[in-house]
Amino acid sequence: MAFTGKATYGAGVDLPELVEDVSDVIGIVSPHETALLDHLGDPKRAAMSTVHEWVEDSLLSNTGTLDQTTFTPNPESAPALTLDDVSAFREGDLVRPGGFGEVMLVTTVDPGTDTIVVTRGYGGTTPATLANNMELTVLGNAALEGDGAPDARFTDRVRRSNYTQILTASVDVSGSMQAARAYGIDDEVDYQKQERMRELLRDLENCVINGVAPGADQQGTSGVRRSLNGIVHSIATNRFEPGTGGIPDGEGTGSDELSEAVLNAALKRIWDQSSGSVDTIVVGGAQKRRINAFATGARAYLPEDTAFRDLVSVYESDFGVCRVVMSRWAPADSLLLLDSSRIQVMPLQGRSFHYKALASDGDSIRGQVIGEYTLEFKNENAHGMISGLGV
Repeated sequence: MAFTGKATYGAGVDLPELVEDVSDVIGIVSPHETALLDHLGDPKRAAMSTVHEWVEDSLLSNTGTLDQTTFTPNPESAPALTLDDVSAFREGDLVRPGGFGEVMLVTTVDPGTDTIVVTRGYGGTTPATLANNMELTVLGNAALEGDGAPDARFTDRVRRSNYTQILTASVDVSGSMQAARAYGIDDEVDYQKQERMRELLRDLENCVINGVAPGADQQGTSGVRRSLNGIVHSIATNRFEPGTGGIPDGEGTGSDELSEAVLNAALKRIWDQSSGSVDTIVVGGAQKRRINAFATGARAYLPEDTAFRDLVSVYESDFGVCRVVMSRWAPADSLLLLDSSRIQVMPLQGRSFHYKALASDGDSIRGQVIGEYTLEFKNENAHGMISGLGV
């Protein structure tokens, strides 16, 4: 029997009732993922002011650094050693120089001249060769039996702060556009809200990594926009470059490429500074490829393996188990080493991202997506950054 129905190949002017074959799913190609924010998760609390403050403290130091070039050669004498700062030392301290086995006994501390008088080779230990800038570590204090209590010593707590930053975008949809039917969209206003929200979340992660507060009037004025200090700007103590500051170069030949030796040396330096440990490595695409290459020489495959994997998602060392987070907004030549337990991205109370309807002055629906956030970045010396890497 011959086919008598309408055929799709005859569609056109004669068959106007056929709709176009358009998918109901709209594809977004622009980068909008927020890998670092997802990793950090929601904050435990909100900020209560546009100037968000927190308090940091530290234990009394147990180290000092020699500040002299010549030393008394006789180990049995009681030489005076000049230090950068003698505040960490008391009479009766047992002190070890550098990584040597010698123990010295501190007999006198003179804060006025930043000198300590010590007995070398205490307890029969072998005297070490002292050198300028050598670190002296206090093992502990040996108190005299029946002696009075020593003078009280304490550290001062320090208040740190950051500023909230307002992120906002507008939505404006005409009445006709809202009423018309569109492919893949049930509500144009709602769709525009979602688009603007994705953009603001993307920008928030970028600011959390790279943001900088203004040089003056950081709290903001009618003419000064308030902005937050990001992670890169907040790290001051542990900033490294290959080949400098005790961080080896990539191959021992002056290379600026990221290597496992560079990464491990930086992790150790941060471990020396902090009671915590780095658990997050934030990198861009270029440095992520370098980390993946750490395992290149150790891969093994069986004849039945059909998949080649070039991926390192977790880096485990003696100084911490680190989740490797790849963010598009991390500086291309840098790598961030973070203790995520000391980081929170928090909204100002009642100012997390939300939609606010605005009065319309015509045939349109107007609104604003707005949020106000800050970065709480505790103990900056518990984090680190390697920069100047080859891309």
